[in-house]
Amino acid sequence: MSDIMVKADQVSMRFNLGIEKNFSIKQGFVDLFNPKKRAEKKLNRQRNEFWALKDVSFEIETGEVVGFIGSNGAGKSTLLKIVAGVMKPTKGQVEIHGNVCPMIELGAGFDAQLSAKENVYLNGSILGYSKNFIDSKFDEIIDFSELHDFLDVPVQNFSSGMVARLAFSIATIVDPEILIVDEILSVGDIAFQKKSIEKMMSMINGGTTVLFVSHSIDQIKKMCQRVIWLDHGAVKEIGGKEVCDDYQRFVGA
Repeated sequence: MSDIMVKADQVSMRFNLGIEKNFSIKQGFVDLFNPKKRAEKKLNRQRNEFWALKDVSFEIETGEVVGFIGSNGAGKSTLLKIVAGVMKPTKGQVEIHGNVCPMIELGAGFDAQLSAKENVYLNGSILGYSKNFIDSKFDEIIDFSELHDFLDVPVQNFSSGMVARLAFSIATIVDPEILIVDEILSVGDIAFQKKSIEKMMSMINGGTTVLFVSHSIDQIKKMCQRVIWLDHGAVKEIGGKEVCDDYQRFVGA
């Protein structure tokens, strides 16, 4: 039996969509002794609660490529952020057995006023790479990104596609044990998308465990062995590629 790399156990995530108006410490202290006010505040909190995830459970084994599908707001990105350690669930827990490379918001760790070269080192350090490691991989990063002529240009002057190319090149310079990918293969030009997919496939063929979110059902079918369908924060179905067909029938595609 294969080893479990990712295990989610009854994971739930709650957000409060309300904003307390006219709040003051003095008023808060006064309301402590007013049962009616306390009851009103509790009711308002409950009304403003939004559960992005509700009791989500699954296991992913070593080397599996698992796709997450669902409509906008289904909880896919929230779930991957929890798996990546970016967010902590309100309830439940996630067990991770291996080093993780999250490609969720490419370029989120960039400083717009720094050059591409400076951001390679900045973003690399955020991902846990040492300076010596980045030095040894610098040419490889730039070659993949094809940004040789823009090394000294501030990232704030880059197009979104150029930012994505640089960020993807940095993030994939190592072969992680667990790769988390959220809709990043749809950025950049057609040629770079093709190269990104080829890089992803080489990592998959090398045994990397992949959690993959995409609105492209064709990509999910092509790349994933198992599929998890989320609907309004809950698991609706887990299975093989037939889950994609069930989802498409459900949404009328």
